[in-house]
Amino acid sequence: MVINTHIGNILDQDQDAIVVNLFEGVEMPSGATGAMDSALDGGIRKLISGGDFKGKLNQTAVLYPGDTVGSQRIILVGLGEQDALTMERVRQASATVAKKANDLGVRRLGTILHGTGAGGLETEGAAQGVVEGSILGTYVFSDYKTDHVDGQSLEELTLVEFDDSRQKDLERGAEAGRIISEGTCLARDLASMPGNDLTPSALADRAQQMASQTGLKCEIFDEGRIAEEGMRTIEAVAQGSAQPPRFIVLEHEGDRPDSTPVVIIGKGITFDTGGISIKGSDGMWDMKFDMGGAAATIGAMQAIARLGLPVRVIGVVAAAENMPGSRALKPGDIVKSMCGKTIEIRSTDAEGRLVLADAVTYAARLKPTAAIDLATLTGACVTALGHEASGLMSNDDALADEVSAAGDRTGEIAWRLPILEGHRDLIKSDVADIKNTGGRPGGALTGGAFIEAFVQEFPWAHLDIAGTAWIGSDRPYIPKGGTGVGVRLLVDFVRNRT
Repeated sequence: MVINTHIGNILDQDQDAIVVNLFEGVEMPSGATGAMDSALDGGIRKLISGGDFKGKLNQTAVLYPGDTVGSQRIILVGLGEQDALTMERVRQASATVAKKANDLGVRRLGTILHGTGAGGLETEGAAQGVVEGSILGTYVFSDYKTDHVDGQSLEELTLVEFDDSRQKDLERGAEAGRIISEGTCLARDLASMPGNDLTPSALADRAQQMASQTGLKCEIFDEGRIAEEGMRTIEAVAQGSAQPPRFIVLEHEGDRPDSTPVVIIGKGITFDTGGISIKGSDGMWDMKFDMGGAAATIGAMQAIARLGLPVRVIGVVAAAENMPGSRALKPGDIVKSMCGKTIEIRSTDAEGRLVLADAVTYAARLKPTAAIDLATLTGACVTALGHEASGLMSNDDALADEVSAAGDRTGEIAWRLPILEGHRDLIKSDVADIKNTGGRPGGALTGGAFIEAFVQEFPWAHLDIAGTAWIGSDRPYIPKGGTGVGVRLLVDFVRNRT
């Protein structure tokens, strides 16, 4: 989608459709919506008085103005109650409008910014929210559709602001929204690709290609380098598959290449059968998304690079395929990790934490000022939080607060969960230093405790995105399937560290 900005009057826009808004309970429109109502000879007031439009969040109505304005159609969208307006609601309303425009066959859409008048939102943030909602709301994964018909008509979005003193803020917000949305769409694409095409090697190739396009440094560890580094837990997970593992390092230098970095760590299990502890067949086809943490890491690194953020950020991805081949890891095996700790394997389906053990150990070399790992780690987290929030665990209260605040701002909610001594006790092993599962009780928390055991004296946060990286039904700007969750949260986190 091409994104444009324009300073001028929304009524003068020559578009296939233009968008205005209304808060719930408003009977006399004002601002741009009031001007549109006057141009339509009270057409919007008639909708309100007739009870056909109440301004509820994401409610839409289409009006056909004839020759009174420059557009063929007017799309009116509800923003809900004025005192409840948030950036999340701006994203939702913008996505709803973009989908409606698609349904109408609109190619060129012009819109005012939602919430910058009576809603009290800043121009830059509102512009970013409108663009994010519009791009993410019309996302479709259609790479494997042979006729390439995806129902998309909307090609161009123009954000219109009347006040020329706000032009720079308008442009900055629109550009940030585009870049962050494109990073999220990249993560969605990766998570949606089938395991036969997105192997660990193919994931590494995609990361390398992205890095070359954005100026990131990229280093790929093949199976030989992984062995040399002593990344034995990554090797152990991969040994049942014909597909060799990969370890991916992406670096954005920022303004100070010698500064201590923020490190982002992604679980990259490109397909998860469960290994010898094999999963049931029902739903296994979705296990291609078990690299959702890796997808978020790669998408966030693309956006961070394109935004040119001044913070040094390093993204690492541990990529492997978990298969039950003749050489596969077995329950009861003991594996020595990169840091020297021994791990008793109780379940080969608790493999994500194994690859993260070596990834977190590697991160310690980078002396991070903060490290965040993202992983589709546990079904237990889905049981606890459903598909509404990611589970957040951390060894540092200040970092946890930063991550949580970024989640609130972006609508990618991160709900903090505790790691208590009892959870750590559950993963103590009789025959090794630690075991890779503590059983069903507190499963999300013992998973976090396992990763925590490999953290070495740096602020760390863990996001269990098992319930949020893949969903079964559409939301306003989140499609059924791969969501790209984590990209916008991570970018917001880094932007607020500048």
